[in-house]
Amino acid sequence: MTNTTKIATLAGDGEFTAYRATPAGTPKAAIVVIQEIFGVNAGIRRKCDTLAEAGYLAIAPDLFWRLEAGIELDPDIKPEFDRALELMGQFDQDKGIADIEASIRAVRSELGDDAKVGVVGYCLGGRLAFMTAARTDVDASVGYYGVGIDGLLAEKHAIAHPVLLHVPEEDHFVDKAAQAAMHAGLDDHPKVTIYDYAGEDHGFATEFGERRSDASAKLADERTAKFFAENLA
Repeated sequence: MTNTTKIATLAGDGEFTAYRATPAGTPKAAIVVIQEIFGVNAGIRRKCDTLAEAGYLAIAPDLFWRLEAGIELDPDIKPEFDRALELMGQFDQDKGIADIEASIRAVRSELGDDAKVGVVGYCLGGRLAFMTAARTDVDASVGYYGVGIDGLLAEKHAIAHPVLLHVPEEDHFVDKAAQAAMHAGLDDHPKVTIYDYAGEDHGFATEFGERRSDASAKLADERTAKFFAENLA
């Protein structure tokens, strides 16, 4: 079942909408799906639906609500892609993390204080998933082609729960030097696993559109499913 839900900010100064996909039976855990710069669009909603089919309560908060609520953009349409980049430049990432934490608290409150909650993010969401792992008590975090993680390595000491990162080797937003820095900084971290994808570019695991690379997307999603099964049990 799918619908939308409202979540109050941690500061109590507003509320935002989240897309919600509920499994047929009792949820085995919850997963917060963190959007790309294109908003909670059809691809992100499909990610939630797939997680619900696997037995998880999945929600995708609208993190751009302070800029413009309900943003849905198509990366294959240039004016919409350009609009997404504009929004990214205006987005307050610290407030975004606070809204993700509010989402984690909301689903944990619903399922019970002992319920496990994970996050999975894409692009901007991949970066935010790493930040969430370092700044909140989330139980497991997955980031797909997160941008700028090499600049966040000073926060790695705060990561207490498992993190999985999917890194396309030909990511035109994350160059080889940044990828090397990620490996140098994280390969020996006991909670972090990095998978590299030769020949793949940014957005390879999108649900729809020109960026998708089907074989690698399926492999990454299988690894994510196994990771969540092991860490949100």
